[in-house]
Amino acid sequence: MIKTYKVMLLPNNKQTTKLFECAGVARWAYNWALEQQQTNYKNGGKFLDDKVLRKRLTRLKHKEQYKWLNNYSNNITKQAVKDACNAYKNFFKGMAKFPKFKSRKRNKPSFYQDTAKIVISDTYVKLEKLTTSKKKNKQKLNWVKLAEQGRIPTGKNIKYLNPRITFDGLNWWLSIGVKEKLEQDSAQYSQGIGIDLGVKDLAVVSTGQKFKNINKSKKVRKLEKKLKRLQRKLSKKYELNKIHTQGGEYRYRKTKNIKKLELLVLKTYRRLKNIRRNYIHQITTSLARTKPEYVVMEDLNTCGMLKNRKLSKAIQEQVFHEFKRQMEYKCAWNKIQFILADRYYPSSKTCSRCYSIKDKLSLAERTFICDECGYKIDRDLNASINLQRYGKSMV
Repeated sequence: MIKTYKVMLLPNNKQTTKLFECAGVARWAYNWALEQQQTNYKNGGKFLDDKVLRKRLTRLKHKEQYKWLNNYSNNITKQAVKDACNAYKNFFKGMAKFPKFKSRKRNKPSFYQDTAKIVISDTYVKLEKLTTSKKKNKQKLNWVKLAEQGRIPTGKNIKYLNPRITFDGLNWWLSIGVKEKLEQDSAQYSQGIGIDLGVKDLAVVSTGQKFKNINKSKKVRKLEKKLKRLQRKLSKKYELNKIHTQGGEYRYRKTKNIKKLELLVLKTYRRLKNIRRNYIHQITTSLARTKPEYVVMEDLNTCGMLKNRKLSKAIQEQVFHEFKRQMEYKCAWNKIQFILADRYYPSSKTCSRCYSIKDKLSLAERTFICDECGYKIDRDLNASINLQRYGKSMV
């Protein structure tokens, strides 16, 4: 099984400069490959394989104009060309939109590291060719400190997959896949559970356990107010620094104060995001540790739910997709069967006692009252019990 680890890096000033340069090289190679594909298509040619483009790029490096590419790892450009070709293939297969050129401002800086060249210890990671000097003193520049000690498994028999270095606007991160064997667990599995996701409560389990909506807590609301205040302040500063051009148009001048405010907005937004994600991690981990026989969740139509203007913001903040994603891979780690119920399965409308189905059930009805037997139960708990029963029929 492949497990992915993501660890923050702590580079010094020189290393930070080199990391940005490597990301710039990857962006240039990706855009160059897209340009080659587009030019070839306009001239009536067929799709160019990444091997053909990589050979062209190697010949290009011998020219005086592009000799600067030799100062960086050739694996960065090779993988960037592969990524561009894969983006084209996915477009023709109907799996993605037409690939766009990467922008220096909008796109996330990132680059690839070769699995054979990367070296990981408990506290450091060695990246390839951050410095071209072979002196021992200069070679230290290749070793970047890790924020967490001993997080990534190390050893001779460890196989690494697809190492990527990314910058999220605040910090540099290393994400890497590791091939691991699942240990045989002798723990006994309990009865299966059904999980119903909602807006009032994030998750209601068929056992009766409820997990509150963290977005209603004082801490999150206070941070949201702070974020709104900062965004309003930033918008006003942009309006004050508006410059009119000769053509009648206008552009914005970014001052140092604006840059400081933008960083503060980014930090506040990132903190909010991390609080929500950490809360979901805590819930999913606690549910997986109970060792249920199976876990059942609904295949929610989130895109359709977001069309509701009154609830769209609340639904977006709950991050249902992230909850499902985490639950799915944590079930795989613990050898628990994960079942995704059919999208049109009426879990909320079905009575968990007599199994009769209601014709209509509005969002305002928080208590489920059966028309046939008169059974009263919490709406979300009723849905989770029905999901648990759905899973039992599938096992």
